Amino acid sequence: MKDYKSLIQQYEIDVYPRRDVTLVKGENSKVWDDQGNEYIDLASGISVANVGHCNPKVVDAITQQAKTLITCPNTFYNDAKAIFLEKLFSIAPKNLTKAFLTNSGTEAIEAAIKFARANTKKTKFIAAMKSFHGRTYGALSATHKKEYREDFEPLVPGFSFVPFNNFEKLEEAMDDDTAAVILELIQGEGGINIGQKEYFQKVRELCNQKNVLLIIDEIQTGFCRTGTMFAIEQYGIEADMMTLAKSIAGGFPMGALLCSDKIKIEKSKHGSTFGGNPLACAAGTAAIDFMLETKLWEQAEAKGKYFKEKLSSFNLSKVREIRVVGLMIGIELKEKPQQTIVELLERKILSLPAGVTVLRLLPPLTISYEELDKAIEILAEVLA
Repeated sequence: MKDYKSLIQQYEIDVYPRRDVTLVKGENSKVWDDQGNEYIDLASGISVANVGHCNPKVVDAITQQAKTLITCPNTFYNDAKAIFLEKLFSIAPKNLTKAFLTNSGTEAIEAAIKFARANTKKTKFIAAMKSFHGRTYGALSATHKKEYREDFEPLVPGFSFVPFNNFEKLEEAMDDDTAAVILELIQGEGGINIGQKEYFQKVRELCNQKNVLLIIDEIQTGFCRTGTMFAIEQYGIEADMMTLAKSIAGGFPMGALLCSDKIKIEKSKHGSTFGGNPLACAAGTAAIDFMLETKLWEQAEAKGKYFKEKLSSFNLSKVREIRVVGLMIGIELKEKPQQTIVELLERKILSLPAGVTVLRLLPPLTISYEELDKAIEILAEVLA
């Protein structure tokens, strides 16, 4: 058998903090390494496998589409794209009526930034402290973490940061040249920081008053993760633009920017070679069909409540707080989470860090209660 680890070390630019495991197979909420070890996946590729690894409906759709048409330039119409767009807008917030399809979340943010500037003729943006919106230049400019930014400055000018959930500071930062406010409803990378409904409603009202666009980033929270199809449903507001990716196509790389009727873009002002290709669209249609057929948002809500109640019943000396919205879980620790992540990996549980001291869990929403029980038992031992 080939030494996959050494081949990657030899040929790939080493920008990722690696864990010493080579994954070769996935099924629903479990993955396997090249040694045959089985793991419960509480990371989902960072909220990508909401419908489970290798979801049979998605696999079948990709297989059938791959036999038919894999790529199609966006200068032509395409049946797979048409069907996907119809499906996507059947579940999207009703005020959002048009989409620009991308390959990733960061590309969706890039499009949102360009569209905001083009529509308002203004140059400034307000984002939140502890935000994460992506790694390309525009998306990175809206991302707060200095470790991600400092080696690549100067970034796109005009971005400022205000404390999350602090309306007064956001209002102070807004001026006549503000094009848009970019916010996550729940900050994922920042530590599972939950946005307050009243805060977002005030921000929406202020944007209306000042003629400023509101861009909502649902890249990590979308597609049933938070107990509703989109987290925005819980906030009683409308976005002018909303960015999507992660689990949109069941694990296949895809993203989207959804826009209201306020947003107008002239032909040839933006584009993508692979965005909205037939293979991604077929996967996306199948993934959304599965979510609807299984009412996956209800599963996320019920399993999240179950998880929090059961884990909270243990004496967890390392834990300050457990924050849960659907199956988006942040466990605030009294220390940095890296050692806990290593211990969980040794116990065959995959997990993620967030913020400075948060253990982040984003299991497939299809995870069984039996697997949740096993994961909770191990978590309770590691966090005791």
